[in-house]
Amino acid sequence: MSFSVRLRAAAVALAAAAVLPAQAVRYEGQDFADTLPLGGSTLVLNGVGKRQVAIYPMYLAALYLPAKAGTPQAIYGLAGPKRLELRIVIPLVKDVSTQEFVKAINKGVNRNSTEAEKAAVAERVAQFNAAIAEVGRVKKGDLLVIDYLPAQGGTVLTVNGKTWGNPIPGQDFYSAFLKVFLGDRNSDAHLRAGLLGQPG
Repeated sequence: MSFSVRLRAAAVALAAAAVLPAQAVRYEGQDFADTLPLGGSTLVLNGVGKRQVAIYPMYLAALYLPAKAGTPQAIYGLAGPKRLELRIVIPLVKDVSTQEFVKAINKGVNRNSTEAEKAAVAERVAQFNAAIAEVGRVKKGDLLVIDYLPAQGGTVLTVNGKTWGNPIPGQDFYSAFLKVFLGDRNSDAHLRAGLLGQPG
């Protein structure tokens, strides 16, 4: 086979690969894309995990980053868009108040941030919590997406495709938010390990 023929064959293979859908990771009966486009970048799935309260699962979480990272500090330091996706899977009950998320965020930020960090993000945490509280209630099958989009003003909350509140500026805020899930004093070690891409 001549060089030109091999070159054309390689080009065709690359073009075919470009149109293939992203591979899915199967977790707890649900598929999570291995990569996704966001804010002009292609993010990779860093890890998935499950938040469980007592014996009951509450949500599945997936963390998407510009590049894979195995430690919280490396994740906080990554520049560019990021995404945390929460899929509600609560069983046995019809729905749950989003005030439960507000409580968890306040608790997680307070436990995992220094006094200086807490003071710096306090107003923005309150702003984010107000947006979540406005959602009211979530039920099984709902999808919460928390994106960090620096080119669009910061952290954006969407629920089932609808945006709530205004973008919240600052990578420091998004890092404080991620500490709720990834900090040393988190509420669910298995969830943290999953998001870090570690065995549960």
